[in-house]
Amino acid sequence: MAKQQSPVLVNLREKAEAVYHKILKKQQPELDMPLRALSNVKYDDRGGYFELMGKKKARTLTASTVKTFAQTLRMMALSKELIEGDDIATKREAYYVSKNWDEARFNEQPESDAIMDDVEAMMMVNREQIGFIPEEKGGDIAGQMIVIDRDADNGKELRIDCTKFGSGAYSIPSSVEGLRFETNATFILAIETAGMFQRLVKHNYWKKANCILISLGGVPTRACRRFIRKLSDEHKLPVYVFADGDPYAYGSIYRTLKVGSGNAAHINQFFCVPQAKFLGVTPQDIIDYKLPTHPLKDVDFKKIKDLIKNDPFIIHHKEWQKALLQMSTMKVRAEQQALAKWGLNYVIEKYLPDKIKKVDGFLP
Repeated sequence: MAKQQSPVLVNLREKAEAVYHKILKKQQPELDMPLRALSNVKYDDRGGYFELMGKKKARTLTASTVKTFAQTLRMMALSKELIEGDDIATKREAYYVSKNWDEARFNEQPESDAIMDDVEAMMMVNREQIGFIPEEKGGDIAGQMIVIDRDADNGKELRIDCTKFGSGAYSIPSSVEGLRFETNATFILAIETAGMFQRLVKHNYWKKANCILISLGGVPTRACRRFIRKLSDEHKLPVYVFADGDPYAYGSIYRTLKVGSGNAAHINQFFCVPQAKFLGVTPQDIIDYKLPTHPLKDVDFKKIKDLIKNDPFIIHHKEWQKALLQMSTMKVRAEQQALAKWGLNYVIEKYLPDKIKKVDGFLP
């Protein structure tokens, strides 16, 4: 009964009943959902993340929209079944379930994913709350921390020591809400590439710096972002981001971690890390450390121009505008691994210690 009376289930039923009663009255039913786009978000430094503005889109039942309308209702029904049965489905599984929906079935998974995102936004919750989980894992962890989880079979507490994985690492699960943490670390270092993460783990950088290392693996998953946010909030830990020096790392990887995205603005308050700061690689690092570079491509210049003109986060922070313009003028980008020019462990022995002494100078 507790599951059946959950606010999400109640909301699902109310929306479905509204459609049903409209049809009984021979009126066109509608499903309203927020417009998920960068043009419908605002950035307020006090909140620290992208927030939705008021623009909405209505999915009205017409001859041309009958299939997408039916798919939306079927996805809502699947969500209801999952919640009531205390079950989950991956995005891929939800796509295959639709093969039983006759004319409402999806032809390709991107269609299914888009409808799932619409239902999530309509409900103003994250997809895990409506029973759907991502395929990808959340990220890898090493360092001074114990993760406290529960055994799925007997409910007993599990204590996972992240210093005891040898050359491996703890993997963030798809849902992190039930986790607790114990740590004496002084900061979190979020790292873009798996290769750099492995180097720091191999040489126990977490022990030298008394920190927690987290591999982002490119644009961080929701689970990874939520894990970092939850850990940082509970233990008041600063978060430093170590990424490549290119427009994609700045405007997609870092910005998504820190303030979220326009597409998921309805849940950014839970899945972003406003306290994050950008450690490097910065355009100035390329100069100061005489790093090997690659020329910017047309797509990079376009990304820089778009960020400066349209991204509310970049528009708010003049420091980021200056850094992007500097990169555009230099016409080059640099990878984390470029630091190996000075030695494979230069990043541990020189670069990171130097940078962490100057936290106040980090990009916001």
